[in-house]
Parts: sequence; structure tokens; C-alpha cells
Amino acid sequence: MPNRRFADGEVVMGRWPGSVLYYEVQVASYDDVSHLYTVKYKDGTELELKESDIRSQSSFKHRKSQSSSSSPSRRSTSRSRSRSPGRPTKGRRRSSSQSREHKDDKKKTIQETNVALLVLVLFKPSENNTRRYNGEPESTERNDTSRITLEQKLKPDLETERVLEQYSLRPRKEEKKKEEIYSEKKIFETIKTIEKASSKTKELEFGGRIGTFMLIFFLPATVFYLLLMCKQDDPSLMNFPPPVPALESLWEARVFGVFLLWFFLQALFYLLPIGKVVEGLPLSNGRKLHYRINGFYAFVLTAAAIGTLLYFEFELHYLYDHFMQFAVSAAAFSMGLSIYLYIRSLKAPEEELAPGGNSGYFVYDFFTGHELNPRIGSFDLKYFCELRPGLIGWVVINLAMLLAEMKIHNQSMPSLSMILVNSFQLLYVVDALWNEEAILTTMDITHDGFGFMLAFGDLVWVPFVYSLQAFYLVGHPTAISWPVAAAITILNCIGYYIFRSANSQKNSFRRNPADPKLAYLKFIPTATGKGLLVTGWWGFVRHPNYLGDIIMALAWSLPCGFNHILPYFYVIYFICLLVHREARDEHHCKQKYGLAWERYCQRVPYRIFPYIY
Repeated sequence: MPNRRFADGEVVMGRWPGSVLYYEVQVASYDDVSHLYTVKYKDGTELELKESDIRSQSSFKHRKSQSSSSSPSRRSTSRSRSRSPGRPTKGRRRSSSQSREHKDDKKKTIQETNVALLVLVLFKPSENNTRRYNGEPESTERNDTSRITLEQKLKPDLETERVLEQYSLRPRKEEKKKEEIYSEKKIFETIKTIEKASSKTKELEFGGRIGTFMLIFFLPATVFYLLLMCKQDDPSLMNFPPPVPALESLWEARVFGVFLLWFFLQALFYLLPIGKVVEGLPLSNGRKLHYRINGFYAFVLTAAAIGTLLYFEFELHYLYDHFMQFAVSAAAFSMGLSIYLYIRSLKAPEEELAPGGNSGYFVYDFFTGHELNPRIGSFDLKYFCELRPGLIGWVVINLAMLLAEMKIHNQSMPSLSMILVNSFQLLYVVDALWNEEAILTTMDITHDGFGFMLAFGDLVWVPFVYSLQAFYLVGHPTAISWPVAAAITILNCIGYYIFRSANSQKNSFRRNPADPKLAYLKFIPTATGKGLLVTGWWGFVRHPNYLGDIIMALAWSLPCGFNHILPYFYVIYFICLLVHREARDEHHCKQKYGLAWERYCQRVPYRIFPYIY
């Protein structure tokens, strides 16, 4: 076995893969099996290099000293020859011509080197890419410091070019100035071209263009299918397809007006100057947007408004009687909103486009969202729709179902099953609104654009699919005993405890890793300066908050009994959704943390379910 040449911690020069350029690196470790060195660049990038691609710093310094020692003699010789009075005129012309040719070659070499440095700086892997979950990227914005780094790298070459011009036999200031301006303009035009190309979305999700095109029709069809099945006396899968009502009965202008009133009422609450204002994560241009945190206040004001309507004997079960029409109105509104969002995104600057929705394909960008943070003045459309109309609407729909159950079945009190479903889901919504600020680090805000996917999900899927259990219980009442209700309540509490304590543990560690209260936590340091927790909940599984989510979803469905699988659609959907998100998290974290993420996966092998997955 060959002896190892470089020691751990030694600072050497490492060749960047695919180029002939060397950069200063530090040796991190050595693999005796593959005979590869793990080295760390100054920007935090970790790569594995062969020994032949690594050189000591002394060899580079020796070459530099030789070059600098020989330069003065060459320059003095050149000056003595050009000033010799005995040299004929013809010889002076030849010397001047050769000097200009030599200067042109130097310029050409410098420009080629500049372009090479440009490509390397722009496409060199970065560890600065940054959701709400441990190991999940906080933000995926581009690193704008690459432009600054490039300018710093180009400045020495431009200085060299000026030195060469200084010793020209016939300095032409005007030509030199034009050449410098042209050279710099050409370089930065190349920068813009490469930046525009590199900002395009390369990896398409959801099945690419074909998959997203199908989802635009499949998602609304799924919502309407579930609601129609719940309306049947026997919502068994064997009764497929359900009877489809007449198309004219699915639309009513009054229902659409009520939906618009609800949407703009929540927008009014959002604009109220109450609640603190916080900064979001840095955007690709370094700017931070401001967000007003007043979702919980909006919930309290909404509860007061609903209480006032009930006091004046407003029939809230109107929602149940026209539930399908409300779903159609919400779907139509979300489609119109998505079209508006895409049209306005066509005029948005390049740096304001979403990293995941800038593929150049109309259908894909329309579905995933082309613009990252569309705003009308200070009104952030995506942030508003994320929590307000749909999430608070979910609670209002559940309450309407509870009142409808009491009226239809002539009950003085709602059923125990309906009380459990309403209570569990109310806790979930209140928790989300109380911890509203945490949503600013999720991938929905930092990475995904605002298009059909989020617009339909926020305004249609959340309020009308998440309330499926309450809607089901109105037409299919299920009696449960108090011991069963107690067991289901304990299960929901366990899921909520895992969900909330895991998120709180992670958020506290992110805010202040040096907090003495977190001294018991161990973590793996990464090149980005952040740590990956390997103890506590995050040492149990990689995404403990997902585990808590799934346990709670099961507790929401159990009060509906086991006569039909329809109430458990939410559990199946939630598992599929979280597995998809987890796979996306794994991909981003592997790119962001590199070798540190591989070590973390070895320490924490289970992703969501301990000893299973």
C-alpha cells in the first residue's frame, strides 16, 4: 500500500476537477481503501481528490519567485534595446511590431483565462443553499456573492493588462481605454448569459410537463369525487362512479359571492396594523421581505364574526347544503388566480422567479409557480393564502358540519365522534397560526413559486379535503364509547407532542445553538456553519415532525369507524405527501451538506418510521 503524502489539516493546492486551475485547500481525511483525499475549499466545498491532483504550496511559491526574478532583467533588456541609438530604423519597427504581437497574445491569454475563471466561479458547487424541518433546506436562493468573487478574481488580470500596456513602445491611451471597456463589457455580458442559463430549473418534479398537465385536471376531479362519495348512503369503493349531478346545479352566483366575501374579509384582517413585523430569509439578491405576523389575531376576529352571525340565528349549515357548489367556486377562483399569477410573472425580473418554477415550459411553470413572492404593494399573495382563507376556512367548515349534524339528526348535542374531530383539527390549526413565523422557513415560501399547485392546495384542497371526516360524519354518524374516545385522544396527544416538541427543538437550536438549555444535544458540524442534530427527536428519525403528523392524521380518522375506507383517504394521502416531501428533502440536503449529510444518514438510518422506513 503506498504511503500517504499529505497529512490531515495540511494546507495544500488542489486541482479543481475538469480544469487545470489549482486552489488552496485543507486536507480533511484520507481513505486507505480508495486512496482518495477529502479536501475542503475556502468556500466550504468538500471534494475527494487523487494524490496526483494535489501539490504542495512550496512548489507554487517556487515557480512564482522564479518568474518574478526573471522579469526585471527582461524588462531592462527590452528598454535598452529600444533605446539603442545605433540600431537602424528597420530594426526598431520590427521590434515594435513584435512587441505589439506579444502584447496581443498576452491580452488574448488573459481574456481566455477570465472566461475560464468566470465559468468556474459561476458553476462551482456552493454550500450556501438554504423548510421548516431538520435537514430540510431553509432556502434555495442562488448565491449572489459569485458575482463579487468573480470581480475580485478578474481585477488582478486587468491590472496585469495595464502593466503590459504601460511598457508598450507606443502607448495609445485612447485605444487602451476602448480595449479595456470592450474587454470588461464582454466579460460581464458573458456573466449575464451564464447566470440566466444557470437559473433555469433543470430537475422537473411531479412527472415533468406531462405529469403537471395531468395534475391540473386530476386534483379537482379527486376533490369532487371524494365529496360526491361522502354524499352517498353507501360510500363504498364498489359504488363507482358516483352519480354526477347536473352541471347547472354545481354553480350558483350567490355561493360564489359568499366565497369572495370570505376571501376579501380575510384579506382585510391581514392588512390590519396589528401583530409584529418580521423579516423573511434573504432572497437571491440579498433583500429580505417583511411579513406581518397576525394570523392568530385574524382567527380571533373571524371567531367573533362567526359568533355574531350565530347570535343573530344565521344558518351556518348553509355551507353543508351547498358544499359542492362552494368547492366549485373555490376551484374556479383558484384557477383564475393562477392565470393572473402566471401572466404577471412574465414581467418579473429574473431574480424574483422561483428556483423550482423557472423551467421555461409553460405548463410546468404554471403548475409549480413561476414567480417566487408575487406582491401587490406590500400584500404578499402567497403568504396570505398559505394560512388565512383555507386554514381558517377549514375550522369554519368543521363547525358548519357539526351544526348540520345536530339539525339533520335532531340532536341537542353533537356526537362524540364529531366533537373529537372538531377538537383535534382545531388544535392543529390554532397551533399553526400561533407559530405562524415558522412558515417563513418552509420550502413553500423559500423555494416554491405561487402557481396552480399552491393556489389550488391552499384554497380548495385544504378546506374541502381536510374537512372530509366531519363531512362524512354528517351523513354517516358513528357512535363510539368513552374508553375508545379516550384512547383516540391519547393517540392524538402523542402525535401532537412529537410534532410540536420536535419542531420546537429544531427551531431553538437554529436560533441559538449555544443555548445552555440545549447543551445535551449533539450535532454534526457542516461546511455551511449549521449543525445536523443527532440526538433528541432528530436522532430518533430524520423527520420526527412527519411522524407526528401521520399519527395525528390517524387519530382524526378513527372516530369515523371502520365501515368504509373513505375517511382514511386523508391518512393515505398524508403518508404519500410526506414520503414525497421527504425524498425531496433528502435530495436538497445531500446537495447542501455533502459528506456531512452522509455521516448524518449513517447515524440516523430511519427516515420517518423507526425500524421500518
